[in-house]
Amino acid sequence: MTQDTAAPSRRRTGDRGAPPRKRRVLRIVLLVVAVLILGAAGAGWWAYSHLNGNIDSVDLDKAIGDNRPPKVVAGAQNILVLGSDSRAGANGDLDHGDVSGARSDTAMLVHIPEGRAKATAVSIPRDTLITRPECKGANGKTVPAAKRVMFNSVYSLAGPACVVKTVEEMSGIRVDHFVEVDFAGFKGLVDALGGVTVTLDKPMTGAKGGLKLDAGEHRLNGTDSLKFVRTRYGYGDGSDLGRIGLQQQFMMAMLTEIKKQDAFGNPARLYTLADAGTKSLTTDSELASLSALADFAQSMKGVDPATMETIMLPVAYDKVDKNRVVVAEPQATQLWEALRNDQKIPAAAKDSPAKG
Repeated sequence: MTQDTAAPSRRRTGDRGAPPRKRRVLRIVLLVVAVLILGAAGAGWWAYSHLNGNIDSVDLDKAIGDNRPPKVVAGAQNILVLGSDSRAGANGDLDHGDVSGARSDTAMLVHIPEGRAKATAVSIPRDTLITRPECKGANGKTVPAAKRVMFNSVYSLAGPACVVKTVEEMSGIRVDHFVEVDFAGFKGLVDALGGVTVTLDKPMTGAKGGLKLDAGEHRLNGTDSLKFVRTRYGYGDGSDLGRIGLQQQFMMAMLTEIKKQDAFGNPARLYTLADAGTKSLTTDSELASLSALADFAQSMKGVDPATMETIMLPVAYDKVDKNRVVVAEPQATQLWEALRNDQKIPAAAKDSPAKG
């Protein structure tokens, strides 16, 4: 009588030793996990590529050349912020205008001192008569220098790099970065924030198609915010100088709203704001990526909008054309010198003969 001497089979603890049904379930679970991981990575890459693709850029060094002011204080930053006034495309739909070309009706040189403590924003009136330096236009052709031209005409004639060059020659300050936001991008950013709150100390009358608001606090959506910063005739003295005050007020309110919402602590909110903010954004080439913008924004977290100082470049009414202004001296020179050397701005340098 023979006896089966084969050793009894032993079940392994891994996948191979599991019953067929359990093995199939395990493989399905692993496959699902792999798909989720790859999907998350793909979505992250898509989001990053999408936001990067939103940003246009200008190579300032290439466009301007080497003849630029030296950097005086290494740790300080000077950023030229432009709001473009194009009536083309989506911007035309917002403004219901039919004006060819583009203008830069909002221009602020934002100085952030070494240590990132307290920033200063200097608004340059659009109607200021300046000397435009020789520049290369967007088509590569040379735009000759000219005297007594309106500041906002530089953008429409020769593009943003020439605006940067003009500001550098006016001030003797090296512009480290340049940021431009057009109408549509501005509206989208405000709407992504859920609105911005502003407070008026007197009514806005709505003259010439502008926004009509009572005195007091108002929560503005993107469209009304755009009307707010462009209001000229319905508030104050109806001048461009008066409009600058509204623009500065709104900038402070929007920065306060961004800080209040703690976008960096909320990835979903951050993506929504980044998508809206980058759709109509043009920067210098050094900032023209999501990672570069994020690093720069992170370095600016110490700047509190509540302590930011807003100043208008001191100007005086032109003696030939009262509808235009010219740079007031010696106030402007004192202002630029203080910012260039990262020093406190003298009170006398803030006194503009034309106040608006």
